[in-house]
Amino acid sequence: MKVIFFGTPQFAVPTLERLLANPEFEVLGVVTQPDKRRGRGNQMMPSPVKSVALTHQLPVWQPQRIKKDEETLAQLKQTNADVFVVVAYGQILSQQILDMPKLGCINVHGSILPKYRGAAPIQWCLYHGETETGIATMLMDAGMDTGAVLLKANTPIGLLDNAQDLAQKLSEIGADLLVETLLKLERQEIEPIPQDESQATYAPLIKKPDYCLDWSKSAIALHNQVRGFFPDCVTTFRGNPLKISATAPLGEAYWQIAPELKALSDGSSLSSSSAHPGEVVSIAKGFGPIVQTGDGLLLLREIQMAGKRPQSGWDFANGTRLTVGERLDFEV
Repeated sequence: MKVIFFGTPQFAVPTLERLLANPEFEVLGVVTQPDKRRGRGNQMMPSPVKSVALTHQLPVWQPQRIKKDEETLAQLKQTNADVFVVVAYGQILSQQILDMPKLGCINVHGSILPKYRGAAPIQWCLYHGETETGIATMLMDAGMDTGAVLLKANTPIGLLDNAQDLAQKLSEIGADLLVETLLKLERQEIEPIPQDESQATYAPLIKKPDYCLDWSKSAIALHNQVRGFFPDCVTTFRGNPLKISATAPLGEAYWQIAPELKALSDGSSLSSSSAHPGEVVSIAKGFGPIVQTGDGLLLLREIQMAGKRPQSGWDFANGTRLTVGERLDFEV
C-alpha cells in the first residue's frame, strides 16, 4: 500500500515508524509543518516527524499553506498514493487533497470521537476529569474531525497522568490502531460509522487564561487543570509568577487510586482548615506544600520558579523557606 504521511509533533512519530517498519506499506514521502525556531539558541529546528523522514531519506514537503501551494498539490497528486495518513499535521486539508488518494485520508485522533473534536483532545479530556479516553481512526471529510469512524481503542487514565504521559501512551496505541485500520480497509473488513452529532464535544486551542490557577476552584478541578495543561499552569507567589507542573488532590477518595500518596493520610496536615483559598496550610515532609482550595486540599508536587528548572515541592519549600500561612494568588 502506497502511503503519504502527514504529521508534525512527537505524537505522530510512532505511527510513521510503524508504517516504515511494516513491509505491507511503502511510505512515498512526508508532509510536515515548516521548520520553527526553538530552544535557547532560537535556531531553526525540524519537526520530530521531519527528523524521522530525513533519517529514512524520504521526500519531505513543508508548505506554509498546503491548500494554496500549487506545486506541492501537483506533486502529491503525481504520487498516485493509495492513502494519506494524517496524524496531528496542524493544517486543514482541502477537499481537493481529501479526494486525491484511492482509499481517502485516514486520521488518527487522540480521543474517542465524537468527544473532544479539535486541536487539543488530550489536554481537555484531562481538564474535564475523564477516567478513560482512547484513539479513533477516521475517514476524513471537510469538517473538523467530523468524518466517519473506522476503529476505536480505549485506555484508562490514571489520577496522576498528565498530558505528556497520556500523549505518549495514546501515540503508541494510535500507531497500532492505524496499521490495523489500513490492513482492514484494504481487505474491506471495516464499515465506516457516521459520528453521532448529538454527542459531539470540542477541544479548542488552549489560550493564556486557561493556564491561570484560580484557588477558589476545588482541589480536583485545579489538579485536572495542572495535569491537562502541563507544564504551563501558573500562579503568583511573593509577587512573581510561579509554574505548578504536578499536584495531587488529598483525601480518602484518592488513596486507593494513587497509593503513593497514602503516606500523607497519617499526618495532621489533612485536618479541615478555615484557611483562605490559595493559603499554604501545611508543608508535608518529603512531599511539599499543601494548599487550601475552594473545596479540599492540594499537594504541590512539582514547581518551577521563573528562570529556574522544575523542582520538587519539598525542595521548593526548603529553598524558599516557605512558611505556613503564605498565599498563592490568582492572576490572569
